[in-house]
Amino acid sequence: MSGHGALKPDHGAATIPQSRGVVHRATDLETLFRDTFFERHHTVLEGGFEEPVYLAGTPVAGEPARIRYTRDYFRSALHEVAHWCVAGPRRRRLDDYGYWYAPDGRDAAAQAEFLRVEVRPQALEALFCAACNHPFRVSLDNLDGDPGDEARFAADVQALAERLHRDGPPPRARLWLDALTRFYKV
Repeated sequence: MSGHGALKPDHGAATIPQSRGVVHRATDLETLFRDTFFERHHTVLEGGFEEPVYLAGTPVAGEPARIRYTRDYFRSALHEVAHWCVAGPRRRRLDDYGYWYAPDGRDAAAQAEFLRVEVRPQALEALFCAACNHPFRVSLDNLDGDPGDEARFAADVQALAERLHRDGPPPRARLWLDALTRFYKV
């Protein structure tokens, strides 16, 4: 009975089971992603970088595509996988999916466009977080500029996440959700 935080029987107390918290390590996501997608999509998930980026790789040369996320941040890894799940085959052949990223400090118009294209990846990220029992909050990603309407953006993300949950996400997102759910036993 010892080792689980339970009282010894000779004290006359009942054994109280101790709950275990879920440990969220980004490196676990790397392994899980490789196990789920490498064979079919020749893509890896890698952390430890100052900025996230998608590198398309060179299949002919045997170089895999690389989804790079910020440092060891669990949420950054989930967010970057969400972008990969949104990108179609043509976009996945281009570094950073062929998009130009407007850095922090965007004005209201640029931020509105940023939020418009972020709804889908953040809705998937919300589902991924739920599958891991990890907290989710929308990211406006514009600390030095106009943040935009966070309440409206959060409502848009939530509405899309609910629709994707009800109607089913795209195939790669479904595979990832299944893998996360099995791993985290949520």
